[in-house]
Amino acid sequence: MGKEGFLSPKAIGNRIKAKGLQKLRWYCQMCQKQCRDENGFKCHCMSESHQRQLLLASEDPNKIMDNFSQEFKNDFIELIKRRFGTKRVQNNIVYNEYINDREHVHMNSTQWETLTEFTKWLGKEGFCKVDETPKGWYIQYIDRDPETIRRQEELERKKKQDLDDQERSAKFIEEQVRRGQGGREPEEAPVFTELKRESEEEKSMFLIFFYSVALGPSALKAAGSGKRKDAPSTSEAKEEKKKSALDEIMEMEEQKKRSVRVDHWLHPGIVIKVVTKRLGEKYHKKKGVIKEVQDKYTAVVKMIDSGDKLKLDQSHLETVIPAPGKRVLVLNGVYRDTEALLDSIDERKFSATLTLDSGRMKGRRVDGIAYEDFSKIAGSIMTSVT
Repeated sequence: MGKEGFLSPKAIGNRIKAKGLQKLRWYCQMCQKQCRDENGFKCHCMSESHQRQLLLASEDPNKIMDNFSQEFKNDFIELIKRRFGTKRVQNNIVYNEYINDREHVHMNSTQWETLTEFTKWLGKEGFCKVDETPKGWYIQYIDRDPETIRRQEELERKKKQDLDDQERSAKFIEEQVRRGQGGREPEEAPVFTELKRESEEEKSMFLIFFYSVALGPSALKAAGSGKRKDAPSTSEAKEEKKKSALDEIMEMEEQKKRSVRVDHWLHPGIVIKVVTKRLGEKYHKKKGVIKEVQDKYTAVVKMIDSGDKLKLDQSHLETVIPAPGKRVLVLNGVYRDTEALLDSIDERKFSATLTLDSGRMKGRRVDGIAYEDFSKIAGSIMTSVT
């Protein structure tokens, strides 16, 4: 029978047993030695090296405990910082990962008797945020690293700058809307009161005033003079015929009606783009044609690529700006529901120049129409997706 050596079965078994974690009651923190059974621990306590360590510890026991406590605290916080960061986690999960290291400092050699006591101490000293729940104590590391604080301040500064940019963009759009309305303030609704007349003279004054408002000062002057004017020339007659008092009134009423902006812009037959991500990447940033408008704010959209029909809210859509020379439809503002040709685009002001192609103002060139106030007319696309 051969002698027992390094590669003998007994020696290999001993090394396997000594590799993993063993019982804490047979571990000596002073000597940092782990014993496998009670007899081995008893022999170690009677050894000369252990007695020497006890003598050294008896000279200043508080210092030894403080060193162990400091080392335990540093290793525990380093594990939280490296493994979990600033996430909220249960203290038992962190402790179980900490004791997986065979050479860790045991808690029974520190100033804290239990993990709960140590968790409360971390919260009291400001190392972590701690809170108690029915499932146990939870901790969250507070990162006070200067580099981390600088990075957070940089992110907050960038977020604030983005908000300022959005406010400037909103003010710019509001300015464009005001220009589109011709600088006019929204008119208040008229208040109707009962008409009371005390004499016939007051009645005739009211009729004259109404006549002047309806026909204009020039017409009133001509009516009050009672004299027949000379026959106008052919060009003047055409101009008067083109812009008679009745036509001016109708034109003013039409402009007044269209100058009121509305909060809904959906219109059948225009091309739109889907901007919501809730439908997935298949439809995000894809174009479609509005087939039907329901309740002013909901549209039935037929996608150009796939031919699928979707029912989408107005907030999930945006207008499509075509290339110059293409036909568009004005969706809001003074010239709402008017078809036009796109002449040019001003990317700096987020607006475009249109030439009206329908209505009483056909051929008129209009500047400063905001992007969201017009969209491409489907045209040939309508036939391809129908």
